[in-house]
Amino acid sequence: MAFFFLLSFAVITATLPSALIEELNKPPPPEFTALVSNNCALDPSLRYCNAVTTDLAGIYKSTVVARHLCAESSNPDCNFSFAKIDLRSRPRVVPLYLSFAFFWSYCPSSIRTIDLANNCLHGAFPSEVLRCAQIQSLDLSHNLLVGDVPLAGLASLANLSFLNLSYNRFSECNIEGVELFRRFDSSSFIHSGLLPGDHRHGSEITATILLLVGVLVSVLSVVGLIGRLLLRQRRDKFTTAMLRKATNGFSETNLVRKAEGEDVYIGRLRDGAEIEVHVQRGKAFRRTFGEECRILAQLRHKNVAKVIGWCDGRDMQAVVTEGVLVRSVEEWLVVAPPWKQRLKVMMGVMDGICYLDEHWPRVGYDLRTRSVLLREDIEPSIYKFKVRSPDSESEKVYRLGMFVLEVVANKRPREALEASETGFIDWVRLQCPAQIKKVVDQKMKLTAASLEQIKQVTAVALECTDVSAEGSLTMKHVLRMLRRACAPSSAQAVHGHHHHHHHHHHQQA
Repeated sequence: MAFFFLLSFAVITATLPSALIEELNKPPPPEFTALVSNNCALDPSLRYCNAVTTDLAGIYKSTVVARHLCAESSNPDCNFSFAKIDLRSRPRVVPLYLSFAFFWSYCPSSIRTIDLANNCLHGAFPSEVLRCAQIQSLDLSHNLLVGDVPLAGLASLANLSFLNLSYNRFSECNIEGVELFRRFDSSSFIHSGLLPGDHRHGSEITATILLLVGVLVSVLSVVGLIGRLLLRQRRDKFTTAMLRKATNGFSETNLVRKAEGEDVYIGRLRDGAEIEVHVQRGKAFRRTFGEECRILAQLRHKNVAKVIGWCDGRDMQAVVTEGVLVRSVEEWLVVAPPWKQRLKVMMGVMDGICYLDEHWPRVGYDLRTRSVLLREDIEPSIYKFKVRSPDSESEKVYRLGMFVLEVVANKRPREALEASETGFIDWVRLQCPAQIKKVVDQKMKLTAASLEQIKQVTAVALECTDVSAEGSLTMKHVLRMLRRACAPSSAQAVHGHHHHHHHHHHQQA
């Protein structure tokens, strides 16, 4: 019996319902234009009214995100307007919502409160929120934000009466004469890094801590080494009690996903390691479960999800994985990544396939875009496996071809002409190579070199999905062809045939 597990740890997200991703990939319904026009006739001040003729798709997507965000923020009625964006302590979803530029561009004017506190947000101040110029309350406290704060932008929010930037790592600024610091007292900026002395105070504390650590380090290092060795010996087997403690009693707040026979919880071990616990649901307990997990726990590759243990108890069977992934390729494609990043994802997936086929031929894998997750550095990871029942060679070749076509086109088969994989493939084959621009994700900005590269990659993918040639291609041969097509020199060599003396200046999109 095939053993599947899903890994959906998300620094960015894995909690968003698949319905949101599906909706964002669909075009606006036929009646949407009339609906928007009617809304603008009733209220011309709506932010999207000036873009109805130029960005209907963006307006539609913003309404889709708004509806889901309204529900995510527990507003009482999401059929009409909503007043609050409340994502406090929701680190799994906040970064993805912030990445939806089309939503913030048309931020609903009904929103009065934005709360993004306690989310471990990294990087610069999320200036997207300033597009909601009518807000009265903004809370970004207890994050890890750095750099300059857009003081003028915040000061321009005329209705803002509550602001909390406390407990961040912003750059210190001169507060004299700055309107924002006259308008809000120091309680809005506690340990924010903005006020004089924040960083100096932190440096003094750090120096003291370092001194104490220096005194104790020799003793602690020995104790820690022994502890790590003991933990490593026992980490592969977990009890129900250990996992219950790590996940706060399998609480609802730790539940990040329900999918394909599993409940997936995030948790933290005693040594601080972040994990995901994949509790098997609705399945008969299997004698082979532990044996299958032992095999998966031996997989070691940067593009293959890492299983660190399992629980095979009378009351529960669960797989424990290292929690380092961000979101699925399917979700990532919604934000229109550039071609260079798509290449990186395809190359990483090919590396993972090569490792599994060469070292673990008994382990099968799922290559659907929803079944490949990304880390924060856009490094992909295959995370859905089946033990002792791998697909045939031709099936694996076909699935890789489908994965590549989906990454190039940002279309899933059910959205194509005949609402099937066959219809999608036939449609792509009909366009290639002469009409390749119709196939690629229209939101990508492409150079002539990168477009030529896409032609080559797509041609290989179409060979993979040619069922009439089933069995004629091996995975090794396909990987070799795809690597050649994905290599930077492949696009430049073709493009440079016409402009040989300038070929080293071309850059890919």
